[in-house]
Amino acid sequence: MSVEGTTVLVVDDERNIRATLGVCLEEMGCRVTAVETAQAALVAAARERFELAFVDLRLGDANGLDLVPRLLAERPDLSIVVITAYATFDTAVEAVKRGAQSYLPKPFTPAQIRLVVEQLTQSRARERRLRELEEELGAAAPEVELETASPRMRQVLELASRAAQSDAPVLLRGESGTGKGVLARLVHSRSPRAQGPFVTVNCPTLSEDLLASELFGHARGAFTGAVRDQPGRVEAAQGGTLFLDEIGEVAPGLQAKLLRFLQEKEFERLGETRTRRADVRLVAATNRDLDADVAAGRFRQDLLYRLNVVEIALPPLRERGEDVVPLARHFLAFFARAARRGGLRFTPEAEAALAAHPWPGNVRELRNAVERAVVLSAGAEVGLASLPERIAPALPPGARGPEVGAECTLEELERAHVEAVIARTESLEDAARLLGIDSSTLWRKRKRWEGS
Repeated sequence: MSVEGTTVLVVDDERNIRATLGVCLEEMGCRVTAVETAQAALVAAARERFELAFVDLRLGDANGLDLVPRLLAERPDLSIVVITAYATFDTAVEAVKRGAQSYLPKPFTPAQIRLVVEQLTQSRARERRLRELEEELGAAAPEVELETASPRMRQVLELASRAAQSDAPVLLRGESGTGKGVLARLVHSRSPRAQGPFVTVNCPTLSEDLLASELFGHARGAFTGAVRDQPGRVEAAQGGTLFLDEIGEVAPGLQAKLLRFLQEKEFERLGETRTRRADVRLVAATNRDLDADVAAGRFRQDLLYRLNVVEIALPPLRERGEDVVPLARHFLAFFARAARRGGLRFTPEAEAALAAHPWPGNVRELRNAVERAVVLSAGAEVGLASLPERIAPALPPGARGPEVGAECTLEELERAHVEAVIARTESLEDAARLLGIDSSTLWRKRKRWEGS
């Protein structure tokens, strides 16, 4: 398992440990940042997106265990290894409870470090692949998801179909969860570039430097850990469509590079002077008011002019109420097939509750609610008890499951608690973070409950 390019934060108050661990990790091809204090670690985590962190149990007067949840609050996807010369069973258990993925007693050998890094890298790769598969599942039938009885939405689809025939940049505007990513795929699938790649870049998830590298690639030696030339997403999208999700979050310095690429189709990889060209059609999306950002100096006006050659505004789901129940039925059939529970249907009361909800999270919220209902429902019907509390009207005590102190097993109580948390959160990833478990653990629990 290659670990080259893995970004690692080392937090230890002993200079020798920082140096030794840093050398060991860099020899493996990792990009290492080493700091001495908990505060310096938090500053570093806010500045850079680390994948792994080695945290000493004792940091002078500070407790490394207290740092673990603070780092995870800053970077929820960070994998943390607690290291200590004072290893005990109790501290190992406490480290895991607070969110650490591994625990390593001092002194350790380079072979032990490599094993831990490889194991965590493999675990992250599996979780990433799981998320990709879930995203692929969600995008399996984008045109079906966009079927509509709403006159306003029909106009949106007609405009998208016409825009697809050109190479002009398209700017999709709309609230989070309205389906901008699905519409971007529709534009690609109906364009002359349909046989080319469709490449997505989620702009808010990366710092300016990392996003520049992700987009345009980098040359060997461009930064610590850049051990080989790496093409970016622009080159990967050659002959196809590049979709920039939430482009309003791009930093001003990178906006200038994007503008040049839009105008001239030219770019350079980081650390390289050679000018390259790419034949790519750009579709961008935002939930921000870019005109207000231009007025405030946060977004370049010339870039906005280049992006919105064709501008498409997606209406929120609350403004296309006639689509709610048909969409819910589509999602129900889709997730029922995935769970091998064909024939599931909503009760009339459940459909009435779905139709009455304002859907602040739009189509994404509806989709998550239906997926949850498929997991939690029993029998051939999905009723009010399987819907989140924010959607279904108040039910009698105990109708949604056992309460603390009731005559029930721990398994039943755990399931009821997990269901309640899922009902309160916007996504399964948010629910996993609130529950203090990783997404794959939550996924396994839900799969186990599907059969019960």
